[in-house]
Amino acid sequence: MNSPHQRRSPGPAPEVWENVPPRNRNFTGREELLAELRASITGEITAVVSRVEPQALHGLAGVGKTQMVVEYAWRYRSDYDLVWWIPSDQPILVRSSLAGLAPHLGLPSATATGIEDAAKAVLSALRRGEPYAKWLLIFDNADQPEDIKEIIPDGGPGHVLITSRNPRWQAEANAIPIDVFSRAESVDFLCKRVRGIDSKEADALAEALGDLPLALEQAGAVQAETGMTVEEYLPLLKERTAQLLAEGKPTEYPESMTAAWGLSVASLMAKLPEAIELLRCCAFFGPEPIPRAVFNAAPDGIAPELSSLLRDPIRRSRAIGELGRFALARIDAPGRTIQVHRLIQALVRDGLSPSEQERCRSDVHQILVATTPESPDNTADWARYASLLAHVAPSALDQNRDESVRALALDFVRYLYISGDYRSALVFVERFEERWTLDSGPDDLDVLRARVQRGIIVRELGRYNEAYEIDKATAAHMDGMAQGSDELRDARLIVLNSFGADLRARGDFIAAREHDEESVRRHEDAYGPDERRTLRAVNNLALDYGLVSLYSEARDAHARSYQGLAPGGRGVGRADVLSSWSGLARAVRLCGAYKEACDLGEDAHSFGVDELGAEHPWTLRTAKDLAIALRRAGDYDRALELASEVHGRYLRLFGPNQPDSLASAMCLANIQRSLGQIDEAFELVSETVELYPDMYGSDHPYYHGCAGNLALLHRVRGEAAKARQLNEGALAGLETNLKRDHHYSLTVATNLASDLAALGDLASARQLGQGTLRRLRVVLGMDHPMTLACAANLAADMKADGAEEEGTKLFEDTLDRYARVLAADHPDVVVAQAGRHLDCDFDPPPI
Repeated sequence: MNSPHQRRSPGPAPEVWENVPPRNRNFTGREELLAELRASITGEITAVVSRVEPQALHGLAGVGKTQMVVEYAWRYRSDYDLVWWIPSDQPILVRSSLAGLAPHLGLPSATATGIEDAAKAVLSALRRGEPYAKWLLIFDNADQPEDIKEIIPDGGPGHVLITSRNPRWQAEANAIPIDVFSRAESVDFLCKRVRGIDSKEADALAEALGDLPLALEQAGAVQAETGMTVEEYLPLLKERTAQLLAEGKPTEYPESMTAAWGLSVASLMAKLPEAIELLRCCAFFGPEPIPRAVFNAAPDGIAPELSSLLRDPIRRSRAIGELGRFALARIDAPGRTIQVHRLIQALVRDGLSPSEQERCRSDVHQILVATTPESPDNTADWARYASLLAHVAPSALDQNRDESVRALALDFVRYLYISGDYRSALVFVERFEERWTLDSGPDDLDVLRARVQRGIIVRELGRYNEAYEIDKATAAHMDGMAQGSDELRDARLIVLNSFGADLRARGDFIAAREHDEESVRRHEDAYGPDERRTLRAVNNLALDYGLVSLYSEARDAHARSYQGLAPGGRGVGRADVLSSWSGLARAVRLCGAYKEACDLGEDAHSFGVDELGAEHPWTLRTAKDLAIALRRAGDYDRALELASEVHGRYLRLFGPNQPDSLASAMCLANIQRSLGQIDEAFELVSETVELYPDMYGSDHPYYHGCAGNLALLHRVRGEAAKARQLNEGALAGLETNLKRDHHYSLTVATNLASDLAALGDLASARQLGQGTLRRLRVVLGMDHPMTLACAANLAADMKADGAEEEGTKLFEDTLDRYARVLAADHPDVVVAQAGRHLDCDFDPPPI
């Protein structure tokens, strides 16, 4: 075994080596613990897959847990292909740290897919050992096992290290207690750290400091930087300890650490007093690395001493350097970050009066306001938001009543939402709303803004009824307040626009259209016709038009939204552009222009992949719609390939019981049926239809439309009676909500007529087909492919029922129209020419 002075040199860095702190050149001892850790982490192999129990190092603050894990990572890094460090003291941020690994595994980044989806994809890849089987994850400062249990890989060939102050890890990991240094380790450390010290002096100093590694580091730094001897240091240490004990504080920290820290601060004060201002500021950030760039700004309103320091780059750089030299902060030059140990932060805060603490906290908030990008919708700024997110909760951003600080808090909520980390967004917004309500009352505008954001987030989580109740109550509350403020008007318009989505989610499409028509009018009055908020409202109205079969109106509204948003500009995100672009392609398809829809969809999908990534929610929705357009255009093979890919991604990212997952399942099943893969389609549709009531309710049009798809498959399988029963129920349900003159109702009616024909009831089939065709010509137009399918089916039934002349006339007219609308070799045309029945299906669009 290497001696403490002959540490194993680090081998070559693994292919992925990220976020690991620099190696401590003064690291000493811990050889037995490192050997125990290494043996434990490599010693348990099952017969099926390498499965090593996580290792949890636990002990008091300042005992050196993190430094030991840093040393392990450096010492054995050549044994791994991937080493990834995850700060874990804020559980809400662990996913974002893990998600940052995605691009290194060949997966879309969190910027592209959202944090939640990227983290799930990373865990899946690690469990499979693809593309790296030899990986090491380090969760630093994970205090509560239950907070991060689900984010620790529960299988796979890699290793997991955890550091924690909490000993309750025995049930989840192999728990290894870490104590203070042995006296020999303390002496060895000090002899390396302090030039000229002898073993007797080091022993006396270690005795006074209780062998606590962090206290030893502080003492060594003071002596190294000031030239103070041990003989001079020890009396000062005793005086400082006696003073602290006389004041009765701070009992929660080791006395030796508190005294050593006090001497470090006193020594720094004598050398560079202004550095103390910077240290106090850092104490109110989180314990995670702070980007040095945040200190390049000196916003108005911060303390004059701090402002003066931050405005002078030479003094500022010197102050940062001195914090590092006195071991009061870790300065990471490659990453351009500053990190202050949580124990030092706590000691700094406890040394300030309540008014001084409030001032420092306010300074941090103003610095965050000045250095955080303005638009969380701008994907280019997401990395900046991610680097600052770890400081939102520790800095107590929710406690500040300043309008600009609260706006910043909601920007972080928006960032989490728009990047896909819905659960974290909900945690933050609930915290802000609760605190602000206590501080400012329920009528406060910031409280209402937070509540509106909460409604949006819970709807995205699929909690439709809850979102509806939140938005309904919030709108009523705002309506009861005194009007006149532009800020209140803006907040009211946000919830107004959001409520339309609630109505769509409830299946009340007609009410949603009426609501959103009013919303667009009010947005135009407030902002003008071409402002981004108005265009978002227009895009929502376009969705409503599509859901009530007004496809031309939907196409025109989506086109208006897309043309206004596509150039970009302030507040316009790539997701907004893709949403309107994808909607336009969908509306064009619903109008019956399948080839044009494919062209639009291809362009929109390429934009989504390039700008947002292949697994961003809107890229996936665009891909699903493109697969539908390809099938409608007759390109079944390409449609199947794309639909299978999209559905697989949805299942991996969200699971089966999620709105987009359900829609992608229907898309795939419809294509499988078109290709004759009847058994596969039937199984998928059967499973999916059972899930729809849990998501939307049993009266929602989407449930009835999908039940119609299941009925269609029953008839194809030779079960016409079962198909008729299902279609009659679906048609009754659709007519209750949407009436007969709706695309969805008429689709089911067309299929029901085919059921009747298959059962030999041609008279009833003809009667239903004639009424349906008449309605389709009014709703969709004479030449819409759906209208032509109904006409072709009716013509076949007429001829089969003895009305040869009338049936032939309709048949020839339908083929003439097909020739103008679809290619001669299109599958629908081929079926119609053969006199067989065309099957019509339903694809649920996004809400």
